[in-house]
Amino acid sequence: QGDPVESGGGSVQAGGSLKLSCATKGYSERSTCMGWFRQAPGKAREGVAAIHTTNNITYYSDSVKGRFAISQDNAKNTVYLQMNSLKPEDTAMYYCAVVRCGSWYTLSSWGQGTQVTVSS
Repeated sequence: QGDPVESGGGSVQAGGSLKLSCATKGYSERSTCMGWFRQAPGKAREGVAAIHTTNNITYYSDSVKGRFAISQDNAKNTVYLQMNSLKPEDTAMYYCAVVRCGSWYTLSSWGQGTQVTVSS
């Protein structure tokens, strides 16, 4: 399956937007989910958004609900994370991974991540 490759991070001011991309090599199972996670310095990694690769059902953590949107382009094996109304507390390294649907339990290895920095 291979490690996913994240991109699209950067530095923005509070209230700004960024769109992250996660390129995969496809999925070994027809029905699976892809999740976005983040890890801030000194904090545990947390799941923020996930999407079912077949039926597009999504779920979000409370901390990003209403501000972030996960989507996918299956033809490109790519999952996106549109992040709006960014806050300084969104500053973190962002990663994507295959997850067990309905949970944040990861089923793939981690990529290199992409850094998001939000200044006040």
